[in-house]
Amino acid sequence: MVQSYLRHGPTEAFGLVCSASSNSHYDGKLAYVPALEDVLVWDVKKGQMLAMWHETGHRAEVTSILRSPQKDIFAVGYADGSIRLWSASSTSVIATFNGHKKAVTALAFDETGTRLASGSQDTDLILWDVVGESGLYRLRGHRDQITAIRFVRPVAESAPSTSTGTAPGYLLTASKDTFLKLWDLQTQHCIQTVVAHRSEVWTMDLNPEQDLVFTGSGEGEMKAWKIDHEALAQGLRETETGEVTKFIHSVTTLPLASSHRVSQISFHPHKPYLAVQSHDKSVEVFRIRTEDEIKKKQARRRRRAKEKELEKKGKKKAEDADTHMDAEHDEKDVDLADLFTPYLVVRASGKIRSFDFGDEEAAAAKGNTQLFVALSNNALEVYSIPPPTKTKDAPPEAARVFSVDLPGHRTDVRTLCLSSDDALLASASNGSLKIWNMKTTACIRTMDCGYAICSTFLPGDRQVAVGTKSGEILIYDIASSSLVDTIQAHSGTVWSMHVRPDEQGLVSGSADKDVKFWEFEKKPANSDNPRSSSLLTLVHVRTLKMTDDVLSVRYSPNGKLLAVALLDSTVKVFYQDTLKFFLSLYGHKLPVLSMDISGDSKLIVTCSADKNVKIWGLDFGDCHKSIFAHDESVMQVAFERTDTREGDTKASHYFWTVGKDKMVKYWDGDKFENIQKLEGHHGEVWALAVSHHGKFVVTGSHDKSIRVWEKLDEPLFLEEERERELEALYEAGVADTLNRADAPIGSGAPGATDPSASTAPDAAETGAVTKQTTETLMAGERIMEALELADGEREAQREYAEARAKGGLAESVAPPPKHPVLAAYDVEPEEYVLRVVEKVPSTALYDALLVLPFGKVVSLMWYLNVWAQKEWNIVLTSRIIFFLLKTHHHQIVANRVMRTALIPLRRHLRAGLRRQKDTVAYNLAALRFIQRRTDARRTAEFYEEDEELTEEKVREKIAEGKKRKRVSIKA
Repeated sequence: MVQSYLRHGPTEAFGLVCSASSNSHYDGKLAYVPALEDVLVWDVKKGQMLAMWHETGHRAEVTSILRSPQKDIFAVGYADGSIRLWSASSTSVIATFNGHKKAVTALAFDETGTRLASGSQDTDLILWDVVGESGLYRLRGHRDQITAIRFVRPVAESAPSTSTGTAPGYLLTASKDTFLKLWDLQTQHCIQTVVAHRSEVWTMDLNPEQDLVFTGSGEGEMKAWKIDHEALAQGLRETETGEVTKFIHSVTTLPLASSHRVSQISFHPHKPYLAVQSHDKSVEVFRIRTEDEIKKKQARRRRRAKEKELEKKGKKKAEDADTHMDAEHDEKDVDLADLFTPYLVVRASGKIRSFDFGDEEAAAAKGNTQLFVALSNNALEVYSIPPPTKTKDAPPEAARVFSVDLPGHRTDVRTLCLSSDDALLASASNGSLKIWNMKTTACIRTMDCGYAICSTFLPGDRQVAVGTKSGEILIYDIASSSLVDTIQAHSGTVWSMHVRPDEQGLVSGSADKDVKFWEFEKKPANSDNPRSSSLLTLVHVRTLKMTDDVLSVRYSPNGKLLAVALLDSTVKVFYQDTLKFFLSLYGHKLPVLSMDISGDSKLIVTCSADKNVKIWGLDFGDCHKSIFAHDESVMQVAFERTDTREGDTKASHYFWTVGKDKMVKYWDGDKFENIQKLEGHHGEVWALAVSHHGKFVVTGSHDKSIRVWEKLDEPLFLEEERERELEALYEAGVADTLNRADAPIGSGAPGATDPSASTAPDAAETGAVTKQTTETLMAGERIMEALELADGEREAQREYAEARAKGGLAESVAPPPKHPVLAAYDVEPEEYVLRVVEKVPSTALYDALLVLPFGKVVSLMWYLNVWAQKEWNIVLTSRIIFFLLKTHHHQIVANRVMRTALIPLRRHLRAGLRRQKDTVAYNLAALRFIQRRTDARRTAEFYEEDEELTEEKVREKIAEGKKRKRVSIKA
């Protein structure tokens, strides 16, 4: 009988407010922030999480978040190069775009939200069609990670007013290769490259009027550039000197308060503010003055200068000065640096990862502007920037209005412990101890503590003891969330604590080479009232001196033995009562970081910094097995507890390990087999706590998240588990080899083209967007299977019909039975193929079609013809035909057989498309008619309301109304 285990599965991570992997978005009320692989939506005012955007099975970190002009849609880029479009109202994925090989680092929507541009660490720039859910083209040219993208609207006065087509526009990109590039999206080529800075360009933004560009570099300078829209409208021309026209012109360098890397520049969407972050903990806010303000200021200066002249030299000379000054004024133009004046500095409480201006609906009432700041230490803050005042008395200061920091730790989660009924979880980090409700995963208590290293609940579950780096043991009362007792236990770090199985005492081990034994003593919390609940305090009873630093201490569950792990890589086992030496477990190459003893006190398992886990017998101290468990140090090990309430009294020999390789692993201590690997953390895993009833396990990590892995009812077999792991490896490998064709220019990878060798196909500046993933390969296989099945069915029917026609078959012979699949769905072969193709997500369709061999393409053409004839899903049919003709053009042209399929296809498709076009045109005309009618009605209303209005005034009013409700319908 093959042994089966129970599978463990992840539940949601908690303890995260925001991670530092990506930028954040704030709309004045809600903040959309990254939390490792998820996006969290916080109500900043209430400090409450409203939603978690999580896709099951997807583990790559979020690296970029952007809101579309269509407010409900968000584009989220991930570290594996995929982009998902999320709907905020339904918290579900609308579409997934795969095209980049590495993390997505920059995203931009055009002003209607129909096109999305994405830039990545793989140096490529891809344009996506959001409506059609497909990649349009890939632009190559940058030599390093793309850091910022902006669409530039063409100011198209030249186009006739009747033309319905929209101009494709321009794209501005900045990259770590120090370049700023301007791309023309009509010709899909770069039309100007500017060496913007001496070091990497980390950020860029366009002002709302789209004529000024600001770039910020790695060495802390911020430059301003002007975009020449007139030159853009004329296109690339030669000047008299024979040079090509330049569209971007350098204007000036703006001074910043600090010379750190400029990591973000943002213009406020509609107020005159510009915010720049160049220091770790502060954001500088500049106010953008109007030219009139500056002219007034200059005039004031001149007046003052004149008054001084008067005082100095008397009346006569001043008149000369007056004329002289006025002449000077006419020459002096307004300088750009004068337009942007430093207004105030927002100082956050921690290192800033990104910031965002809130949309103004929320703060408009007070006239203040909100600046949202996401910190690297797992917290969010919102500052309010006061409007400029006329008075000179006090410089403006930004006030912090909201902050969200309680639901998570500022630093790594170093230790976890569970209460005896598994209802409460205590987690501690450098600076804070938090108590969590395990059912709701809500943080219910937060207390300040030192640098916590180890922790345990004391008997009764009312108090938690925490051992710190400074050698103290702190005792906290949970109910009153207060520190009850501070015990100066050791002179070095307290590495480990363990409560004795009889719950009468506790042992602590420390870097000062002492193992100290403590008894619990009850004292009333309130000395006046003898009935009040009692608190436990520790009384030191004896000390065991060791030769080396003590890293871990454990009692055996039967209460007889005490195991002590030392810095010299050995584990010493003593009798608990007499402290007589019993065994020395010797064999690890590096110190043992943690250990645990099984429930029946027969096995002890030790884990070490040498990446190994050793299982020893406690009778003779013999090493049963040494397992190479993790790729990095193994930080914690713990035996699974058996649920005593279920009457299953046999102690479990299964145990858990966590390591610095971000993995959580589940082992069988009798068979020495790895049962399950659990991936999920994005940083080294420091802490592990096992449920007392064997229902779940909790891990805490450097990524500041706490994750719960629950035992499911689903059985797990080792053979199947290994097969699944191999299959996943193989599938990833297949997709990678298919994508390996073109290394980025200058990457140094074998086969990467030399930038000078422009004859190579890789050097093309624009290319198609393809990327094979497991999903697209599977989709391609499904289409192939459907084609085979349908072809077989048609062949059988054809043979039967031929035989009947020849008369070789009797009337009584039944036609061949339908294929069971077709019979089940009750469809004809052609309809079945259409169903399969329709089920392929539109984002993966083209890549799936690339998988088909040419023979299958030929048979698919026959089905396309039938679909066009019957007008089934004309849009999809047209897309597939266009793509197949583009991809297999040479073979189709060279092949005589294809003509018979293509000629009727052309006829049917044209007819179908013409009918579709008529329908669309008819609907559009109707919509235009409705619009004209409402306009007329509105005009009439205005006339009725106010008799003295002239037609011009009415027109103005209508225009105002339109501004408020702008609906653009494009053909």
